[in-house]
This record gives sequence, structure tokens and C-alpha cells, in this order.
Amino acid sequence: MNVTFRPAKREEVADIIALLQDDALGATREGSDLELYLTAFDRMAEEGGNQLIVGEMDGRVIATYQLTFITGLSLRAARRAQIESVRVSGDLRGQGIGHRMIEDAVARSKAAGCNLMQLTMNKSRTDTARFYGDLGFTPSHIGYKRNLT
Repeated sequence: MNVTFRPAKREEVADIIALLQDDALGATREGSDLELYLTAFDRMAEEGGNQLIVGEMDGRVIATYQLTFITGLSLRAARRAQIESVRVSGDLRGQGIGHRMIEDAVARSKAAGCNLMQLTMNKSRTDTARFYGDLGFTPSHIGYKRNLT
């Protein structure tokens, strides 16, 4: 299976949103207002240190993830990579694409000078927890979120 990982293009935002909606949680969280997502894509592009990546196979967007690089003072001034919105098309899950996608994210993070990759995940995603554990991630922290709207 030949998958290429590369920066997303603006015209692929609808495909990316479809991937985000392609699971039980995403189906309830994502909307249909494409303009909202296009505005967010433009803001991400302006921010720097924020990469939206897609996996493409045979001209089709089949996977996506977002990397944000965070420079901080803790952990001896560690630079971190925060990975979010990791998705593989439902019809292609279980074929190793997710593993290759995380390998791509790790390589990009190392190239950006990061020495730590972190993520948050909804605790109801037990299969996803196993996936990340198999890739060497450890559940070392408890995460909290607060809605600001």
C-alpha cells in the first residue's frame, strides 16, 4: 500500500473534515459549515509551528493528523510536538497506515527539534489507547479540558 504523507492543501479541507466525522465521537462533534473550517485552515497556515498533514493514496486523502510545535522552559527547555486529530479512513483501518502515519509525525517532530511527542485522547477510545501503547506512548498524565465558550 503506497501512502504519501504531505502538508494538506486548502482544497482538501472537506476531505479532512469527512475523516474527522468518520467515527462515533467525530460524527457528533463536527459540523457542516465548510467556511468555518476553511477559516481555521487559513489561521493554522499563518501561525507557523502548526502543520496539518494528510496521507494520500491513489489521489485520495485517506488519513490526517495535526502537529503543533511548542517550545517551553520545563523539562530542560524541551520542545514538544503535540499531535491531534489523528484519523485513518474507516475502510482502511487495521492495515498499518496509522503506524506509518505516526512514524511520519515522529520524523517531522525530530526534524523540528522536538524531543517529546504528546497527545490527548478521549478515554472512551480503548482501541486507540492500545494503538498508541503499541507505538511506545505511555499514559503518564491526566488531561483536563475546559470549555471557554
